[in-house]
Amino acid sequence: MKSLDEYARAKLSSMEQRQLRRTLVETDRQDGAIAYRDGRRMVSFSCNDYLNLSHHPDVIRAANEANVRYGVGSGASRLITGNHPLFRDLELRLARLKGAEDACVFGSGYLANMGIIPTLLGPGDLILADELSHSCILAGSDISKADTFIFRHNDLDHVAALLAEHRAGHLRAMIVTDGVFSMDGDMAPVSALADLAEEYDAWLMTDDAHGVGVVGDGRGSTHALGAAGRVPLQMGTLSKAIGGYGGYLCADKTVIDLMKTRSRTFIYSTGLAPAAAAAAIAAIDVIETEPDYVALPLAKASLFAKLAGLPAPESCIVPIVLGDPARTLAASKLLDDAGYIVTAIRPPTVPPGTARLRFTFTAGHDDVDVRRLADLVVTRILASRDMA
Repeated sequence: MKSLDEYARAKLSSMEQRQLRRTLVETDRQDGAIAYRDGRRMVSFSCNDYLNLSHHPDVIRAANEANVRYGVGSGASRLITGNHPLFRDLELRLARLKGAEDACVFGSGYLANMGIIPTLLGPGDLILADELSHSCILAGSDISKADTFIFRHNDLDHVAALLAEHRAGHLRAMIVTDGVFSMDGDMAPVSALADLAEEYDAWLMTDDAHGVGVVGDGRGSTHALGAAGRVPLQMGTLSKAIGGYGGYLCADKTVIDLMKTRSRTFIYSTGLAPAAAAAAIAAIDVIETEPDYVALPLAKASLFAKLAGLPAPESCIVPIVLGDPARTLAASKLLDDAGYIVTAIRPPTVPPGTARLRFTFTAGHDDVDVRRLADLVVTRILASRDMA
């Protein structure tokens, strides 16, 4: 036990010296973009609940009713206890939203990617992944034991070169990327990637965790980028714009049947709580029926970027790269003192030298706060960065 404690203490000390140690901050999230820390009322610009549906009255009502009727847990894997009717309803709703034949719901987005990729690919197969893909994509690729090559971010020429060099020597191939990149907010060139996938008989998979509910009229990046019907594997989460918890894959029915038969993270995980499924169904109702509301997060991000003199955003995620972790922590503290939560994002979440403030915008942000935040960023953060 002593050696274990010494190991942990040394690792923490090393991270502390490099300004990379992370700590949890007690935060009471409220409706809209409001949160309380140490009794202070704050406005959060660091939340992925882009439509604030976690506090939507219809979503809460659906979850509460499911808790009363069905209890708080699923009891076991869906293959053991049986498939709860709410799960099937949710999967059909997701498939309709994404324009797919069917869907499979997982316990989380991380579990989804850890299950999907190894189910479809293994030794002797090929995976090409964007270098800025989410950690769980890379972890799922590692588990698959397929030959994995990382292509430069959104670099179609690099993808084409890797396919030309390696595709013929592998039985199956997958191109996998985020649809909307979580730390940069830009979108993948999905339609052009679909062209390459078709040319080389590769399967294209997008992780649309930060796209669904926000871009493409809420249907996600494939629809926003003119690739509807051309992405056979559309993965995403229920924990961001949909407001609850869980992950999913939308695909053809045969692919979904395979997932429910062979995906380890589906087979060996307890099903979602019924309340989570009910909440997601109610959230999808909002996304499908309130297009003006769905458009708000990107509108707020666009207002901020315009006022701060930043490029027009492709999503509701706007990064400001400061480079040095200590400088980024100081900038986050400055905004915290002003009443705004903007978390400092540091390596290894982002590459070395690219520590940043990551601003996320939701439907619940008041334009007054967006304008004040932009003014603080311009006068107190960008000005000092440019002089450094």
